[in-house]
Amino acid sequence: MNLANYVTLLRIIVIPLFPLVYLKYEFFKINILWVPYILLFILLFCELTDLVDGFLARRKNQVTEIGKLIDPMADSITNITVFFTFTQGWVGVPVLLVFVFLYREFFITTLRSICALNGYALAARTSGKIKTLLQAVVTISIVILLIPYTLGLISLETLRWTSLALVGTAATYSIISAIDYIYANKNYLKKFFV
Repeated sequence: MNLANYVTLLRIIVIPLFPLVYLKYEFFKINILWVPYILLFILLFCELTDLVDGFLARRKNQVTEIGKLIDPMADSITNITVFFTFTQGWVGVPVLLVFVFLYREFFITTLRSICALNGYALAARTSGKIKTLLQAVVTISIVILLIPYTLGLISLETLRWTSLALVGTAATYSIISAIDYIYANKNYLKKFFV
């Protein structure tokens, strides 16, 4: 463990606050107008720690095997937590759409694990990094949409349809990135599955 890995763990510790604030703001006596700003702070904090842990690992030459495992895990935990949270309450994204993200992560993680156990490290893909960035942009955009919604400037229908379009775009790209990952590593994968 090093500083970069502790920063990554901090992201995993902080992200459960997101569903707590979104779903239980009344229980915690948080004014509805403050909810989007608190959620935005949590998301931006998580995205910042994602940048900081990578910077620290490279800058201090502290890239570790555990870091290579927990950083993408933290990304997945963050994004899947937020998307599942959005299946409830105001946003109301269909849960079946969110399963696309979940299955994609489980599938790629399983492939990586099988290959790692057999001595092959599957290369990360640019499409995977774009997927993570797109998911972050989508989640932040939906939280920003909550600001005019809580102020009564846009309707619940507008919030839901826009959110659905954003999440649908991210889900579609998640599938594309999984296909790209499999195709790029097909020679390695053939050794284990053919």
